[in-house]
This record gives sequence, C-alpha cells and structure tokens, in this order.
Amino acid sequence: MDRRRFISAVAAGVAGPFAGVACVSRRGRARPVPGYGPLRPARDLRDGEVRLHLPEGFRYRSFSAAGDRFGDGSTVPGRHDGMAAFNGPEGSTILIRNHEVNGPVGAFGDRKRAYDPMAGGGTSTLRVTRHGEVIESAPSLSGTMMNCSGGPMAWRAWVTCEETVNGPDVGDDFSGGDNSKLTRRHGYIFEVPVGRPASARPIRAAGRFAHESVAFDPATGALYLTEDNFGFPSGFYRYLPPKHPVLAGRLLDGGRLQMLAVKGAKNKDLSAGQEPGATYETAWVDIDDPDPEFRGRPSNDEAVQAVGRQGREQGAAVFSRLEGAVFHNGTVYFVSTQGGATAPGDEPPDGFGDGRGQVWGYETWSGRLRLVYESPRSAVLDLPDNVTVSRRGTLVLCEDGDGANYLRGLTRSGEIFDFCRLEPIEGDPGAEFAGSTFGPGGHTLFVNIQARQGRSLAIWGPWERGPF
Repeated sequence: MDRRRFISAVAAGVAGPFAGVACVSRRGRARPVPGYGPLRPARDLRDGEVRLHLPEGFRYRSFSAAGDRFGDGSTVPGRHDGMAAFNGPEGSTILIRNHEVNGPVGAFGDRKRAYDPMAGGGTSTLRVTRHGEVIESAPSLSGTMMNCSGGPMAWRAWVTCEETVNGPDVGDDFSGGDNSKLTRRHGYIFEVPVGRPASARPIRAAGRFAHESVAFDPATGALYLTEDNFGFPSGFYRYLPPKHPVLAGRLLDGGRLQMLAVKGAKNKDLSAGQEPGATYETAWVDIDDPDPEFRGRPSNDEAVQAVGRQGREQGAAVFSRLEGAVFHNGTVYFVSTQGGATAPGDEPPDGFGDGRGQVWGYETWSGRLRLVYESPRSAVLDLPDNVTVSRRGTLVLCEDGDGANYLRGLTRSGEIFDFCRLEPIEGDPGAEFAGSTFGPGGHTLFVNIQARQGRSLAIWGPWERGPF
C-alpha cells in the first residue's frame, strides 16, 4: 500500500463518537472486575527473582537491565521509561526505549554522535524475541535529557520527549545539577527511526517545554503532545508539521504549535474534579513563540512555564500533569496523573493537582473532549502515568502511586481491573511501571520497571481469557 492509500485507509477506518475505550460507563466511577483473576507472586525466568505478581498462567522474563552491556560493549543506562514496539525480521520485535536520565552527567554510547555530550538521557534500540531474549541492542539517541515518554509513528519511528527545559541559558532545576555544564538547550522532541541512526536534530517548532508523550493521527498528520509540568498548570498541544510525515517519510520542523482551549470557557480548569462523562467543545490557539530565547538566565520555574503561559493568555485550558497518550480509532486518550478531586480518606499528592488521576479522550475528527474516567480513590487507581491500548480497545495504565504500583486495565465499558503488581524493591520506594507496549500480534506485553536498577520485561500468557 502506498503512502497516500495508507492515509486514506486510516481515515476511512475511524469509528463513531468516542470509539474504543471511550465507550465507558456514564457514571465514570469504579466498577472493579476480576480481569484475569487474582495476582500471585511470579518468578522472573531470567534469574528466578520475584519481581511481579501476575494472574495464573502468565509468565515473564526481564532483560536489558541498567548496567548490562549493549552489543557494542557500552553500558545500558538506567531510568527506563517510555517505549514502543515494531515488527522485526524473522518474527522478532524491535523496541525503542527511553532513558529518563537528568543532569549534566555525560552522554552514554558514542559521545561524538550525542546531541549534547554532557547530557545523560536518550534512547536505546533492541531486537528481542517475543519471550524477551535479546538478539541485538545498541544506543540509538544520546545526549538528550529526561526522556520521559513519546509515541510510535506510522512511518516506523519513535518520537522521544524531553521532560525539561534545562540548558545553559536557564537556572538549575529541582535536582540541583549545574546547567552551566550543558552545551545545548533542551526541552524538545526528537525522531528516532527504526533501522537507521537518529539525526539528533530537535523539532524546535514543536515547542520547548516539559514534554511527556506524543500521539500521531495518521488521518491528518498532526502530533498531539502532552505536558507534565509538575508544579504548575499543564497543557494539551498539537503540532501541525509543514508536510504530512507519512508522505515526507519523516517528521519535519517548521510547523505550527497550538494549545487546546474549551469553547466559551477561558482557562477552563480541567484539573479539578469533573462530572462523570463531562464533554467539552474545543478550539485551538496558536503559540507564537514555541522556542523562546531566554535572556539573563531566568529561573527554571520561569522558563518551564514560558510556552504554556502563551497559550493560557489566549484562554487555553488548564490540566494537571498530562502524561501518557495513545491514538486509537480516531481518538487520542491521554492521562492527567493528578487530575480530579481529592477523595475522602485520601491525601492530595505533591505538585499541581489534587486528584488521583483522570483519563481523557479527544476526538481528532470532531474536536470534542470527554472525560473517560476519573479515579474515585487511590485504592482503585493511583496516579496513572504511561498508557497503551490492546487490540480489544482496553487501556493499560501504568501507575506511579504512593503505595503499591500496578498495571491496571480500563475496559471499553468503564470497568477497571488489576493485571500486575510490582514487587516492592528494597531501598527504592520510587520504583514504578513505565513504557507498556504490546508487541506485534499482541502475544507479548513489554513494559519497563523504572528504578535505580531499571529493566525491561516481556509478559505473555492467556490473553484471550480476559479484556486485553
């Protein structure tokens, strides 16, 4: 199928209003279901350690942990985060994986190819079997920072996002790292193709802000971008490239950045608790200066709000910590990690937002925004982060909560269930799930444990028994 026919076919396949997981309960409240059954401790086929609790019949293997070696002999960095899966040769899977490393700690891999030789984040590319056995592995982009999540693109590429605005032109961030040691400005998105080296060229017109995720609409060529501005309001954006990326064969710089607003409600606060199934008509406002040039080295807190403030001055909506995003059947589903109201008995989390999480759906073809789900309390859903979707239209939500962290499923009918629990890691209470993505054919769910000793995992089993 040529590129023009591909675009037409995708557009024709767009389903009705809020298709897939957005057909949730009108109540929008918790309806726990068994899912795949009770969770039991399960041993890692790599070394016999218990790292996950899974339903009966499911197995897993971890691979490519921090400190392991790539095929070129260099060391695998930590902070495994967002990830996407692509078809590989001979039934294998190609994974492109983020490393959310902050600070001027030096680039991994070949520093001559790094965007900024002083920055420690980036991506790695691996070819694995569907049971998590590594065939090939190598760094694919280095010298970036805080590579949190991103999104798979229809032209066989991953777009990775820097969740920071660090650089020599702004003050130091929360970590206390010395930004004067950096050689380049950060806060951009980068394309990482499958099968060839990344150019390490930022897409500056897509904005310099605390990027989190990207979802691509193949019908229009637009990229939808989330912002995770931890201590301040966040926005939902779209980037309109100068040419459809499938036709261009890559993502081009020089397009237009916009921010979502609610019609008739300037600066609508969508971070607060919502009525079940709340629906809004939306519009887009242009960001005139998506890549601001900072003078006088402003504070990091000032710099990280520079792009979003332009949108809010024109009435853009306010969200709390927008993180994971995925495109499915004409709708972009995205997560507001701390959105919603504080439930009785729960404590509000640190940062901007008082809830335990929202899932929103934006119809790219109608412009309508709808609340798909809002956590009623932390025991049901606690600070959702990365998100992916199964072939049946069930969302997989990675938690980044204050207690035990789960992979939870949210079905098309609004039912939420526990699929997997992370075994607590001694001395590392901040460990969490990240980067969930189904491999080709849906046989394997690949996911990362983001921890001091991060690693990737392959999970497989009787998917047909439940909602995935």
